[in-house]
Amino acid sequence: MFHFVQILLTIPVRMCFPAKVIGKENIPKGACIISSNHTSNLDVVLLAVHTWEKKYYVAKKELFKNKLFGWFLKKMGAIKIDRQSTDVGAIKNCMKTLKDGKKLVIFPEGTRHDSKNMELGEVKEGVAMFAIKSKVPVVPMFIAKKPRFWRKTTIVIGKPFLLEQFYGRKLDTETLQEATAVIAEKMEELRQTTLNSLTKKK
Repeated sequence: MFHFVQILLTIPVRMCFPAKVIGKENIPKGACIISSNHTSNLDVVLLAVHTWEKKYYVAKKELFKNKLFGWFLKKMGAIKIDRQSTDVGAIKNCMKTLKDGKKLVIFPEGTRHDSKNMELGEVKEGVAMFAIKSKVPVVPMFIAKKPRFWRKTTIVIGKPFLLEQFYGRKLDTETLQEATAVIAEKMEELRQTTLNSLTKKK
């Protein structure tokens, strides 16, 4: 069903919300975590219509209130999470997704941000926890502009990296904070590089 919907949406989405995706070759084969800033509910859709392989993503439970829409989201790869508590079920689903060799998309800021210079919000510790426990690469991604009707945006996918320096360490608060700082630094580097490149082209 996923690829059927993907094909169905590709032409209209690309026409109405044009986007240039740079660095698709940086997405490795097998399991990985794509860690991206979050600008709009269209972020996931744009990634889906510009890359073929199905990806799974963490979505807040409020989106599943409508049973029909919730069913559709699950078919599209959404993993429901309760952001107000430690959702053990969601954590297990994410770990299983990675263990099965699939790709997991997480927006570590936890909410949408659309500032003038697309500054990153606070990066939460979820990506670090999953990446260390599953020992899979993290792929930073940056969306340069909030998708808007007829306005072109740029999506840049950075090079994958491992958090090997944290393997074998106890996943306590200190370890997760250190690992999260590494992820935030990589995401910020990608943001600055992308914005500088776009500024030079003007």
